[in-house]
Amino acid sequence: MFRILKTEGRARRGVFETPHGTVQTPVFMNVATQAAIKGGLDAFDLRQAGCQVVLSNTYHLHLRPGEEIVRTLGGLHRFIRWDGPILTDSGGFQVFSLAKLRKIDEEGVSFQSHIDGRRIFMSPEDSIRIQSCLGSDIAMAFDECVENPSPRDYVKQSADRTYRWLVRCKSELERLNELSDTVNRGQMLFGINQGGTYKDLRVEHMKKIAELDLPGYAVGGLAVGEPTEVMYEILEEVVPFAPSDKPRYLMGVGTPSNIIEAVARGIDFFDCVLPARNARHGHLFTWDGVINLNNKKYEEDPSPIDERCECHTCRNFSRAYIRHLLKAGEVLALRLAVLHNLHFFNKLTADIRSALEEDRFESFRSEWSARLSTRI
Repeated sequence: MFRILKTEGRARRGVFETPHGTVQTPVFMNVATQAAIKGGLDAFDLRQAGCQVVLSNTYHLHLRPGEEIVRTLGGLHRFIRWDGPILTDSGGFQVFSLAKLRKIDEEGVSFQSHIDGRRIFMSPEDSIRIQSCLGSDIAMAFDECVENPSPRDYVKQSADRTYRWLVRCKSELERLNELSDTVNRGQMLFGINQGGTYKDLRVEHMKKIAELDLPGYAVGGLAVGEPTEVMYEILEEVVPFAPSDKPRYLMGVGTPSNIIEAVARGIDFFDCVLPARNARHGHLFTWDGVINLNNKKYEEDPSPIDERCECHTCRNFSRAYIRHLLKAGEVLALRLAVLHNLHFFNKLTADIRSALEEDRFESFRSEWSARLSTRI
């Protein structure tokens, strides 16, 4: 399912096969949490923006419209009219970050919906059953994402429980994929590495989950408040213990610089709400750094967001016009800005792939990693 085509240091250029198409890695997955990109984009817009993989969330789609409705309508692919690969997050992070009055035990988590307050219980098996109804190509294991920092004893107990939950997720998905009426019988399970900011716990946990021989492995529980350098240090320690012949996914990351630096440390998959969320507030990524269109200096600026960008927004509209739309509260502002940022992130990973193919990733990293973080 995963082939490595080239390497440079720890950085990898690969190809991952799924039931709904081939993924060229490194890849940035575009986040459609509730089966839509915030900002008014649809699946056809994502194709135009260079998207390869759509990511949707189990927790949110379970609450509404409900996985049975999606299943009845043919699964997420038909529901949102996307014919490429889809990854569904397990809902674990949202349970711990959004839900109120949650209670964790060995069986799973009981929690109160952030929408209407109703009580819900979700076990590892429940999460997998929901994801099976959604019919994604990659299902993420149900895990606990602890706060950073957290007491070592609790992090250890949590990581051990996450491992036991992963074993249950694997067993349940294998059972569901044998059923004739399963939406996507080729659905694959990715395990998630946890362990907080304790390097030894991270390594121990990765070694254990690697023994399960899953199609892919994620590093979770990072980029949740710890310093960036700590995240990089943990990746340097734990990634070498992830199976080298399987894709590696850094969850919830991140900025252009984060992506470049994580690729250098052996990561293949990324996702983050950052490009769409920042775009909705006028913060746009360019090859010269980040601009804030709310600044008055762009009020009469006739140039595109980025002269080097070929997205729909940059080919047709000026900074001055998009700034006007933002100030006027026009929905079109969100659509045009989000289109640009998603195109930028997808182009960034495409350029990383090209650099790896041509044995010039380190020079690419030296030129762009710090530069893309500059605020203009």
